[in-house]
Amino acid sequence: MGSKLFGSSGIRGVVNLEITPLLAMQAGSALASIYKGGLFTVGRDSRLTGRMLQSGLISGLISCGAHVKTLGVVPTPTVAYLTRVLGGSSGVSITASHNPAEYNGLKFFDSSGMSYTEDKQCDVERIMLKSQFSLKGFNEIGDAEEVHLEQLYIDSILSSINIRKKLSIICEIFNGATGVVLPKLLKLAGYDYRLLNCQPDGRFMSGSPEPTRENLQRLAALVKEKGADLGFGFDGDGDRMVVVDERGAIPSPDRVLAAYARHVVEKAGGGIIVTHVGASMCVDEVVNKAGGKTLRTKVGDVSIAESIKKNGALFGGEPVGAWIHPSVHMCPDGLLSAFKLIEALEEEGGTLSKFLEGVPQYYLLEEKIDCQNRLKSSVSTWISQNHRKFISEDVEINLIDGIRLDLEKGWILIRPSGTEPVIRATVEAHDLSEAERLLEIGRRLIHTALEVQ
Repeated sequence: MGSKLFGSSGIRGVVNLEITPLLAMQAGSALASIYKGGLFTVGRDSRLTGRMLQSGLISGLISCGAHVKTLGVVPTPTVAYLTRVLGGSSGVSITASHNPAEYNGLKFFDSSGMSYTEDKQCDVERIMLKSQFSLKGFNEIGDAEEVHLEQLYIDSILSSINIRKKLSIICEIFNGATGVVLPKLLKLAGYDYRLLNCQPDGRFMSGSPEPTRENLQRLAALVKEKGADLGFGFDGDGDRMVVVDERGAIPSPDRVLAAYARHVVEKAGGGIIVTHVGASMCVDEVVNKAGGKTLRTKVGDVSIAESIKKNGALFGGEPVGAWIHPSVHMCPDGLLSAFKLIEALEEEGGTLSKFLEGVPQYYLLEEKIDCQNRLKSSVSTWISQNHRKFISEDVEINLIDGIRLDLEKGWILIRPSGTEPVIRATVEAHDLSEAERLLEIGRRLIHTALEVQ
């Protein structure tokens, strides 16, 4: 059974329209009912609505006998890590990651710090929809305690890396939760650093909290002007990072993912890497050449984490900068990834631009097209049944997540977003004109499918 409330990254939507304090309370009651009380960690990103949803969530948890450790404003990977360290039954990060300020959501982690699988999501949703809560009497309710344990998370990152060279680093925080821990982390690491928009502020006055190429132009210009070694941009809750090289250039995140995956495989003498169906074919090429194997999953860190665990993979990640390092923990972690990348550069003795040498640069284009959530399923079904009317050449279809169409000179992926009311068309080809042609096919498929609904 598929989940109706959960998308590819927890429950997420516009606050007081789709995400309400009542929904948060029901989610809390469902969690505590499943674990018959239990211990839970709860953290939130910098959004203005976080405290409101936290109150609802904690009320639900306590009403069913749970004991809660509230962590305050912290990055999502901090919540995941501390859930495991504190022996929690589960953890919840109140976040909408990179979405605009009017959004918020709930992301759930199991006792190992891994995102909830679809089965676990369905368990929570079933109890919520049926209101089957194990409410306790007045003398059996739980309690909540505020704790400040982010230093444990900082120490875990520092103990997992071996870096000797002291670099000059500039970071763009976008007023997100990363600003709570990153200054301490960089100071303890001994770096010369500068931080942009470090003060957590849920209005996101510095701009959208998403480290896209467009949003990182300010950071790129400053890295070049100051002659810094590297720049990093982090999303609103700190589970993603995108890097800027020593020249102030923003390399393709797919190529950075591929280069790091290659490094991990070469260092281990082989092994498995996991990414999703929308990642560049350059990942497969360089990993295979290094003696490794690439597995592809549905989009979303939940699917990637599941595959890493099932297959004993060395590393997994999404091109948006959500990387999982299973030797440390199973949550995508932008801060840990930044330091792991720095460590890799030091081990290979070069700059980021040198690190990326040998990774092919293909043309990967993407476009979002508005689509109401209720239409996503029927639009996808229509495209899967009618795509051959729009493509004259041979095509191989893959339905692991959305509709991926593999052609002779590239591929098209049409996939409903799990976090927004849009459908994405993503294409890749060896040359730009072919990529543009494939994107136009994707556009026509989606628009035609919407017209016939």
